[in-house]
Amino acid sequence: MSRPVKRSLTLNGHRTSVSLEEEFWRAFRRIAEARGLPVNALAAEIDADRGAYTGLATAIRLFVLKDLQARVPPR
Repeated sequence: MSRPVKRSLTLNGHRTSVSLEEEFWRAFRRIAEARGLPVNALAAEIDADRGAYTGLATAIRLFVLKDLQARVPPR
């Protein structure tokens, strides 16, 4: 795993920065592309759905994990 990389996002008109490992950024971009969404739009959806006690970076990591788990067939 790489060290977290800070990137800027625009969520509903306001700028914020999020630190994620490069592997998570790549997976997040692929998911957004597969859904036909810009990264900022997908991040805004995640931001709107996250709880008040969950940071945006954590919410994105969990989103990426859930997406992967949904595609892995059960044993």
